[in-house]
Amino acid sequence: MNTTTTNTARLLITCEDKAGIVQAVSSFLYHQGANITALDQYATEAQGGRYFMRVEFEIEHLQTKKDGLVETFQANVAGRYDMQWRLACVSDLKKVGILVSRVDHALLELLWRHARGLLPCEITHVVSNHDTLKVAVEQFGIPFTVVAVNKDNKVEAEAEIHKIMQGNDLLVLARYMQILSADFVEKWPMQVINIHHSFLPAFVGANPYKQAYEKGVKLIGATAHYVTADLDQGPIIEQDVERVSHEYSVEQLRELGQDVERNVLARAVRSHLEDRIIVDGHKTVVF
Repeated sequence: MNTTTTNTARLLITCEDKAGIVQAVSSFLYHQGANITALDQYATEAQGGRYFMRVEFEIEHLQTKKDGLVETFQANVAGRYDMQWRLACVSDLKKVGILVSRVDHALLELLWRHARGLLPCEITHVVSNHDTLKVAVEQFGIPFTVVAVNKDNKVEAEAEIHKIMQGNDLLVLARYMQILSADFVEKWPMQVINIHHSFLPAFVGANPYKQAYEKGVKLIGATAHYVTADLDQGPIIEQDVERVSHEYSVEQLRELGQDVERNVLARAVRSHLEDRIIVDGHKTVVF
């Protein structure tokens, strides 16, 4: 897939599963002069369940035709099947802001992949509650701002972060060790991705590697999820695990776990950027 083309778009659809949906969508795109390059679909039940679809297609002069496509699709297809849907143009790069504290592995993985064209987005700003990573971030040519947070200024700090990050399509918590308030999260619905350093729902909360060590786990993992008002309970996007043994120390678990974290977070962010995720209640469908 050529992700730089100005004529590629993605259509994401959710609705009740009914006969004729694939034909209706395909026929619409055919009559608009579009060529389907990828189509993924999933139904929760053989009959009468929920239906999900991701279609990627190319059409000449997409930018000038986009508004007409949206209006016509709603009138002729989406309305008929009561669809929840959205159309995204590949050339409209999403803007991403990153929040981080002192630990750098997840952040640097994102910056490295972005610098090499592996994350199709514009990283606009990195905000931290410490200045530890200022030099490392600025070496990538990305603005870095410190917004100190403590128990007395949390409301003011979040207001400042929100102001800095306005205009972004996505916020990424790359090991940002502050709990975002429900008021903040409400302003960014399903637009904040967090990396949790355990295989949720196990070991929720602080120091999961110590918890894992004390339990004698044989697998450790990481979970990337959307942030909601319920701590570490948002819809899960991506997970992975590594096998370990009784011989591993806490530090060895942490080192291996950080490798898992960096890759899981990068994959989750890329899935979001490539419009591969449909949120369905407390779950996600990731194509």
